Amino acid sequence: MLTYLRKRIISSALPLVVVVVGVFALARMTGNPAALYLPLNATEQMREDFVTRNGLDQPLWVQMGEYFGGVLRLDFGTSLRTGESAAEMALRAFPATLQLAATTMVIAIALAVIVGSWAALRPNGVVDRIASFLSMAAASIPDFWLAIVGIWIFAITLGWLPTSGVIGAEAWVLPIATLALRPFGALVQVIRGAMVSALSEPYIKLARSKGASQTRVVTRHALRNAAAPALTVAGDLTVGLVNGAVVVETIFGWPGIGKL
Repeated sequence: MLTYLRKRIISSALPLVVVVVGVFALARMTGNPAALYLPLNATEQMREDFVTRNGLDQPLWVQMGEYFGGVLRLDFGTSLRTGESAAEMALRAFPATLQLAATTMVIAIALAVIVGSWAALRPNGVVDRIASFLSMAAASIPDFWLAIVGIWIFAITLGWLPTSGVIGAEAWVLPIATLALRPFGALVQVIRGAMVSALSEPYIKLARSKGASQTRVVTRHALRNAAAPALTVAGDLTVGLVNGAVVVETIFGWPGIGKL
């Protein structure tokens, strides 16, 4: 048992080490932080003070060691731009990201249940073919491209929706629509497949033989049994949605993790 736990800990720690090293390397590859965060008219003394204050004059291996130590202590340092604690900034912004992701997921699930169930009623029919094509297209469109197109059409050209902000229901439309398409497309395929399988089960035929309506058969019997695989996939998609929300937040100026 101890050997198994040791192997699991090591196998879990290695990806974390790789991620930490990668983040540290990317931060150092962006250029001189003093040139990035100080104003253009900063004096040489201001630049030297900035470098010394943030430990950027130390050897690279010393900086990496301190970075690793901070991660182990859950101390992620301070923002070079504002001087605030990075952890506090992330915790303050995360609720907005979570709110956007949760709202998006609820809408994506609701729409996917309707479309997937409708398509499953007649496999290979017109509705099924259209739903399959649209869901595959939705699942494959990049979020950033869809966000840019949405802003160009609905905000700039038509002027129907704002390009950024969180005030008013209209400010939520473009971010949610952009984020919802990918999980919607994936869930339509899952729900459609699960519903087709459920509708062919003997208990469905029994319910129909007893005079149950189509609506009752779908909502009370088939959909209930098809929900398990859909919820499993929805859980995985929610995690990816929180990560993907960072890009969308940056484009739409949403006050979440993407704005840090």
